[in-house]
Amino acid sequence: MNGTAHATIGAGVGFIVSQTVHADPTTTLLLVGMGGVSGLIPDIDIDGKLSNKITLSHTLIRSVAQLIGILMIIYILLEGTGTEQWMGIGAGVAIIVISSFIKQRHMLTITGLGVLAGGVSLQELWLILLGVYIIIASFVPHRSYTHSLLGIGYFAFIAYYLEQAFSIEGIFLACLIGYCSHLVADMKVLPFNKRGVKFFLPFSSKEF
Repeated sequence: MNGTAHATIGAGVGFIVSQTVHADPTTTLLLVGMGGVSGLIPDIDIDGKLSNKITLSHTLIRSVAQLIGILMIIYILLEGTGTEQWMGIGAGVAIIVISSFIKQRHMLTITGLGVLAGGVSLQELWLILLGVYIIIASFVPHRSYTHSLLGIGYFAFIAYYLEQAFSIEGIFLACLIGYCSHLVADMKVLPFNKRGVKFFLPFSSKEF
């Protein structure tokens, strides 16, 4: 199932939850949006189509990093002396060399680290957990752990602390059920899915 369909189902879940909790129009829009986003989240893994859409181009990041390395070398040559100068040049060269190995698949990990840093800075537990989720997702195959009961359980913590942060009833349910709707829609029992969902990873790789 494509991303548009997953987002639409998730948004529908958010709307149903909003009616269940008797939300006002503004909160209804918020829950619809969160349900839609949550319906897409499982596809954030390394081979999922969503990962390339939420990350910057690796060529841009690589170019910026290399420029920083060059500027660092120039600056240390002009201002540094002795050991400091050699250390600065070494650091600049290291940045240039390491950045040359950055590929698009690394961008999801970098994005997760950025979200994690933002969560630590803002002291928001849900954002920290989301950053960790993105980092883990950047290393696992498509339709694996993000599409399992472990993924659901972990995302439930994110949804719980998100609701606590916003103090808005319905966020937890809209996010969690929206997430679950993605896995249900990807099940092999539906005729348009060639692959299924491995709910019981790492204990079983059987697809449902």
